[in-house]
Amino acid sequence: MKVHVKISEEYSDPYAVIYTNQMTDDIQRLIKTIEADKKHLLVDDKNKISIIKIEDIYMVRVENGETVIYGEDKCYYSRERLYAVKEKLGSQFMQISKSTLINLTRMDNIEAGFNGTLVLKLQNGCKDYVTRTYLKDFKSYLGL
Repeated sequence: MKVHVKISEEYSDPYAVIYTNQMTDDIQRLIKTIEADKKHLLVDDKNKISIIKIEDIYMVRVENGETVIYGEDKCYYSRERLYAVKEKLGSQFMQISKSTLINLTRMDNIEAGFNGTLVLKLQNGCKDYVTRTYLKDFKSYLGL
């Protein structure tokens, strides 16, 4: 495996990209080592694996069977199921529906929705519903 390190003042945090033609045991071990740092998450970004800061994630949602991770202005994908991603994200994330997790620090506003739900808007413009199943915990978090 070749390793290239570029030191530049334009990067404030380490950023890793792995280019490969196939997934090997060595690459899996490397991914697990990087993921052990709970400040980052490995995601699929087109034809490469990228590392993003957890604090830069606004929302994680399952769409058409795929786990989609929303950043400020870009979407990424994860091969993991929603519950596995949830375990890695920590307490700043809350599940608001069967298929959606949101970053509580990225909320912009909340509106009343249909049938007792709430519509949650994030700072990046994404919207989703807090469903009745998760409403009690969400209201408790808000102190309502």
